[in-house]
Amino acid sequence: MKYHTSDRIKFPPGFWAGLRQLGIAPHDVARKAQLPLTIITEPLVTTAQYFAIWQAYSDLIGDTANGIIKLATVYETAKYPPTVLATYHARDYRDALNRMARYKKLCPPESLRITEEGEQSTIELDWLYNEQPGPPLLVGITLAFLLELGRRGTGQPLTARFVEFSHAMGDVQALEAYFGCRIKIGATCNRLTLHRRDLDRPFVSYNEELLEILTPVLDQSLVDQQRSRSISDMVKWIMKRSLTGGRPDIQAVAKELSLSDRTLQRRLTEENTSFKNLLTQARHEQAREYLADPSLDIKEVAFLIGYEDQNSFYRAFRLWEGVTPSNWRTEHFGTNSKSEGRHRMPAFHE
Repeated sequence: MKYHTSDRIKFPPGFWAGLRQLGIAPHDVARKAQLPLTIITEPLVTTAQYFAIWQAYSDLIGDTANGIIKLATVYETAKYPPTVLATYHARDYRDALNRMARYKKLCPPESLRITEEGEQSTIELDWLYNEQPGPPLLVGITLAFLLELGRRGTGQPLTARFVEFSHAMGDVQALEAYFGCRIKIGATCNRLTLHRRDLDRPFVSYNEELLEILTPVLDQSLVDQQRSRSISDMVKWIMKRSLTGGRPDIQAVAKELSLSDRTLQRRLTEENTSFKNLLTQARHEQAREYLADPSLDIKEVAFLIGYEDQNSFYRAFRLWEGVTPSNWRTEHFGTNSKSEGRHRMPAFHE
C-alpha cells in the first residue's frame, strides 16, 4: 500500500561515504544491485531501488550481523540528513527517539512505533509498504542506529534490554555483543527493547538553538506531506500494525495522527467512510495476507488480526468471503496449515 503521491525515497549521501570507509566501492554496490551507476549520485530512489541497494551491500559484506555493526559504528553523525541530525541535538534520549519516530514519516519506507511500560521501552519497526518488506540487514541497521543514537547522544555505552528479529541475521553472538543483550530470532516482529531509565539521560549534544531552526521546518514538511495523503489509507495502515494488540480504538489512532477524535471522524466522513468500516477492511485484507502463508495456522491468523477467539474470526471471514478461512486457503493456494490447533514457536538463540 502506498501513501505517497510518488514512490520516491531520499537516500542519504553519507551512506556511500560510509561504504568507502568500509572498503566497499559504491559502484560495486550499484552493479550488484543491477542498477545504473548514476544511482550513486541520485538524491531520490524508488522503494525497489532502495531495498536493492541495501541487499547488495548485505551480499558484498558477507555476514549480515557484520554488515550491521560495521556500518552503524563507522557512520559519521555529521553526514546524517536533517531529519535524523535533529534527533542528535535533542534534550534527552526520549526526546530524540520521539523525534526520530516523528520525522521518519518524512523518510519512508521505515516506520517506528514507540511504547513505554514498566521498566522498559520498546521500538517496533514496520514498513509503509507491507507487501515489500525490507532486507534483514536494513532491519538490523535501523535498530542498531537507534541504540547508536542513544550512545552518541548521551556519551554513555548504553545497552539494550532485548532485541527481536523476524529473520536470520547472521552471527547472532556478534549482535549480542554489540547490543549488549539477548537476541531473539524468528520473532513475529522486529523490535528493540530499551531500559526505560535510559530514556531520561540528557544528551551532551543538546543544541536548543539548532532545534529552534530545524523543528519548524521539519514539522511543516510533515504537515505538507500528510495533507497529500488519504486519511483513510493512513488510518487503515495504523490499524493493521496495531491489530495484534487487540482492536484499535479511534482515540489511539487519532492521537498517532495528532488529531482529535472529532476531527478524525469528520475527515473520514468527508472521504465517505468510517472508522468501523476501515477496521473491517483492515482485518479482511490482513486475513487474506496471513492466510497466504501456509506456516500460519488459523488460530494464529485470528490472533494476528485482533480476534480473541477463533469462532469470531470464522464468522467474520464467512461474511467477507462466503467460505471458511480453511476453504479459502485451499481454493486459492491448494494448501492448508498443517494443524489448525498447532502454535508455531519462534526460534531462540540462547
